[in-house]
Amino acid sequence: MTAIHSLAVFCGSRVGVNPAYAEAGRLLGQGLARAGIRLVFGGGRIGIMGVIADAVLEGGGTALGVIPEFLTQMEVAHSGVTEMVVTDSMHTRKLRLYAESDAFLIMPGGLGTFDEAFEIITWRQLRLHDKPILVCDVEGWARPLAGLIDHAIAQGFAAPTCRTLFEVVDGVPAVLDRLKLLPAGTGEPVDRF
Repeated sequence: MTAIHSLAVFCGSRVGVNPAYAEAGRLLGQGLARAGIRLVFGGGRIGIMGVIADAVLEGGGTALGVIPEFLTQMEVAHSGVTEMVVTDSMHTRKLRLYAESDAFLIMPGGLGTFDEAFEIITWRQLRLHDKPILVCDVEGWARPLAGLIDHAIAQGFAAPTCRTLFEVVDGVPAVLDRLKLLPAGTGEPVDRF
């Protein structure tokens, strides 16, 4: 049994143009359910986040959705999750997502996913947590994200050690294997702001 009991997944509220993205979400959800790892996610029933949540629930797993009140209609809150927390703001949502998780996984997505990814990586850099962060590369999706960080390092805007704050993993099967080997993060609680 893994030391990771709850995994926050940051991903798109759209499925994207490549069917491989939604398929990766489905495989991830099935794998989390089989491993007994609780999904912690943004609470929507649409996009990749909905695909992952549906697969977790269909596999008998548990899912905690965390969504701010104003997004309950825009992202169409998932009505079938094990538990849904409605927050008063995006910031409160993020704090709850982060606090409820032993590790973080970044899947394909857009601006919201990038926001969550950079924030959680930055918080690790600032030693606000020491929880593992994985980036799932689905058909090259993660390369530009990692490349941007590499470019910031090359240009002297970030220390070379910043590349050790997260790990890029090639595909969902490799992510599921990697989760088995990760210890749960211990670090400081993220509500120090």
